[in-house]
Amino acid sequence: MGKKILMKGNEAIGEAAIRAGCLNYFAYPITPQSEVAEYLSKRMPEVGGVFLQGESEVAVGYMLFGASAAGARVFTTSSSPGVSLMSEAISYIAGAQCPCVFVNIIRGGPGLGGILPSQGDYFQSVKGGGHGDYRMLVMAPASVQEAVEMMMMAFPLAEKYRNPVMILGDGLIGQMMEPVEFPDDLRTEPTDKDAWATNGMETRGSDKRNLVKSLYLDPEMLNNHNLHLKAKYDQMRREEVRYEPFNLDGDYRMLVISYGTMSRVCKTAVENLKAEGLEVGMIRPQTLFPFPEEEIREAAGKESCKSVISIEMSMGQMVEDVERCVRGRRPVTWYGKCGGEVPTPEEIMQVIKERIDG
Repeated sequence: MGKKILMKGNEAIGEAAIRAGCLNYFAYPITPQSEVAEYLSKRMPEVGGVFLQGESEVAVGYMLFGASAAGARVFTTSSSPGVSLMSEAISYIAGAQCPCVFVNIIRGGPGLGGILPSQGDYFQSVKGGGHGDYRMLVMAPASVQEAVEMMMMAFPLAEKYRNPVMILGDGLIGQMMEPVEFPDDLRTEPTDKDAWATNGMETRGSDKRNLVKSLYLDPEMLNNHNLHLKAKYDQMRREEVRYEPFNLDGDYRMLVISYGTMSRVCKTAVENLKAEGLEVGMIRPQTLFPFPEEEIREAAGKESCKSVISIEMSMGQMVEDVERCVRGRRPVTWYGKCGGEVPTPEEIMQVIKERIDG
């Protein structure tokens, strides 16, 4: 750990990737994350890395596929419509079991929408924006510091599972400035890539050819391949759930579920309500897949808890997963906005007071 540096979120994300040992970045500019590319266009040559702006997000997706298939640490950043254009490549990368890191700094939608912050890409990221039975490990930072740490963790996680990892942040994460430090212990070296990567038999000192593919024309082979992929996703559910509990020790009457920068507003609202004598608990998912299902189910099942609310900067995408966790044992409602406005703590407090007993 060094001294803290004041950085914009987008620039900190780019620097975190370098500090994590990733020196390959392919991207196409789109607001509100273009500063990552601007920063790395200067920074990558300084550290002997590669910066390449593709002609489109579609092209970038397959550049990532090629580099990851060859065993290189590689990542990209984009925003909502850009990730949509990469979704086919993401499915190929997952199907071919290649490690790769994607960062989505979400803007409002659908369509062109607006460039202000949103969480409207929850479905796209968590449920799979591309085709087929694949999942990504999805992490959602609530601060620039957490974005740095998740970025540095993403590469070894992608390599552990040979699978895409998504960092999902709204526009605020990319644009805000906060003090950050880059933990030295999160810098890692790639492992075991010679066992599968198409990086040349001479490079590996091997007489065995490696083949990276996602095409399985035999139905039994494709079914077995998908079962193998599912086993990896099940392992993620067992080993990679991350969440932050808040104010769960007392007899809270309502449980709030919120993630990303929206959760910071909710935490302030919960603290203010506590000062007024109203106990509200909260869980902040740090991984959206795998989702903290058991933790939410247990917290919602506490005798004092009468209802659950999902608060999002979307039209209620995460609420479906919250309902699945609660399983009808408590009323579950949603509150949020999705035009770029961020609800205030006072607004959240009023909503909680109106709904607290279901």
